[in-house]
Amino acid sequence: MPVKVSVVIPVYNPGNYIEDCIASLRRQSLPPEEFEAIFVDDGSTDATPARLDALAAEVANMTVIHQEASGWSGKPRNVGMAASQGEFVMFVDNDDYLGDEALERMYDYAVANGADVVVGKMAGKGRGVPVELFRRNHPRATVDNAPLIDSLTPHKMFRRAFLDRIGLRFPEGRRRLEDHVFVTEAYLRADNVSVLSDYVCYYHLKRDDGTNAGFQRFDPVGYFQNLREALDVVEKYTEPGPTRDRLFRRWLRNEMVERMRGRRLLAAPEDYRKELFTEIRGVVLERFGPGVAAGLQPTQQVVATLIADGRLDDLVAFAEWEASIASRAEPDGVEWAGGVLRVGLSAELASRGTPMTFPAEGSAAPLTEPPASVEEALDWVGAQSVAGFQRATVDLLLRERASSAQYFQPVEFTRETVPGEDGRVRLVLRGTAALDPATAADGGPLGAGLWDVFVRVKLSGWTKESRLGPVPLKGRTAADAGVAGGRVVLPYWTTKEGTLALDVDTASKRLNLGRVTCGEVTITGDRVEVPVPFHVPGDTPLLLELTRGSGAAPAQVPGTLRPQGSAALLEADLPVADLTGGPWRVALNPAPDAPEPRFHPLPFALRVKAGRVQVVTVRPPRPTAGKRLVRRARRLAGRLVARLRARGR
Repeated sequence: MPVKVSVVIPVYNPGNYIEDCIASLRRQSLPPEEFEAIFVDDGSTDATPARLDALAAEVANMTVIHQEASGWSGKPRNVGMAASQGEFVMFVDNDDYLGDEALERMYDYAVANGADVVVGKMAGKGRGVPVELFRRNHPRATVDNAPLIDSLTPHKMFRRAFLDRIGLRFPEGRRRLEDHVFVTEAYLRADNVSVLSDYVCYYHLKRDDGTNAGFQRFDPVGYFQNLREALDVVEKYTEPGPTRDRLFRRWLRNEMVERMRGRRLLAAPEDYRKELFTEIRGVVLERFGPGVAAGLQPTQQVVATLIADGRLDDLVAFAEWEASIASRAEPDGVEWAGGVLRVGLSAELASRGTPMTFPAEGSAAPLTEPPASVEEALDWVGAQSVAGFQRATVDLLLRERASSAQYFQPVEFTRETVPGEDGRVRLVLRGTAALDPATAADGGPLGAGLWDVFVRVKLSGWTKESRLGPVPLKGRTAADAGVAGGRVVLPYWTTKEGTLALDVDTASKRLNLGRVTCGEVTITGDRVEVPVPFHVPGDTPLLLELTRGSGAAPAQVPGTLRPQGSAALLEADLPVADLTGGPWRVALNPAPDAPEPRFHPLPFALRVKAGRVQVVTVRPPRPTAGKRLVRRARRLAGRLVARLRARGR
């Protein structure tokens, strides 16, 4: 059978970090005979070569090529490409991993859309990945209709015939930004590029030991010389004008302005800061016309202008001001409605924890000359912020805690100019997000696990993310659990910070089923009815599990959750004739179709006497001796701390 995809993995001393990569390849939904994995060992000196040899001997569709160290990833990727047999080539780094269905989905998407390049959605664990690019699927993306240029890492799927036709290979040797050169040319010469955003295909990791190649300090002279090669590609395949300026703006913004801005600039040692500034300014003066910086956001324009004007000291002062700026987002109600969790919020920018204020009157006057001082630059940014407030946006994202996969949720919002002090104003965004568990993962249901809620504010060149909160209700539920989309979703405030999170299909005690009392249980013949603290959008199927001791087989009973005010009414017909020798403990599964159904105990049992069903209270289990000792130790420690504090007053 022809090979659909060749996965090429350059390898150099990854240690155990390669295991996640290997495991993800072995989990692929694409049949093993339809893809191959080619590990190119670039002179590793750890135990990796032996590990890969053993893997290749064990797994038929995995091979390893050993070569002398080349110094960077370009040559091993080219060697893997030359050895590949697939219709498409996918590049994966040895310390990253793929989503289980990545190869199958990306290949099918490529074939369906005639794509030469497929960009799969990425999740960043400890490192940044593009966000705007993956808001939705782009079957036919170009550098003009989608922010493709935001994603220049090589972790994409390329049609092999396309690469061969244009003779595209990675620059080799110990150098930086070889992926920028390769990917930029691929974008500009492909017949079609497709962006797949409704499934996380690639997990991009920052290693715990901090040894990812991209996180090492670089030589500014060599780095920006390599960057010029990417600019050369743009100049070769575009004409002077708006498209070229927009593409150049990506390197000015990401590789230059952002290095000379905020905490990133302040964290750099002074001598290294000067080296960076000198090389960055050289590229800016040499390669970028006025149209490149003019398209930046206001704060970025100020930084670009100060770079071109040679004013490093003012850049540092501007960075000290910017470093104090963050967003803050406050919740304004969390409630279920028709199976959708509606989350109210207000968000704005803050400086040193205090809401930022701006001049009452805005101005859209362009920055035609370098500001005479940092103070003048701040005034210009403030006026621009007010004038451009109608373009400010707020987004709500759900981010899975384990994988960092994230998904935008619909938000309806308004922009409000709120009077502040001294005649100035605050710029506040107020909105309501709609979280539907059945479709919240780009049209699919949320997976089991913990999901944190983030709010993303875009205003005047700042893109700031923050958690929603905090609130003083740490560790408390924000609303009852909802049963929707085949999932049990519990909104709660995190114990440590008091910020909003969702527990999907893993909650137990927080469901508060223990507050159900025997007096609320109604038995009519063989029918049981119990109000339970769930929100359901309509009649929802459930399962009850009845168990008793002595090794008796449990009985599973179908039932229904019906909306009843702010809660739900559990209804089920009991197999009374089978409930002999009780009492029978009762457990509830409110989402029997979930991938991993879970039963939650209810605080009562059922017993049949003389053909009638009786309700029996179930006492909660007594804590073990070990738990009692821990609780006692905590109480004693708390008393000791209180005494010490009292003495210190």
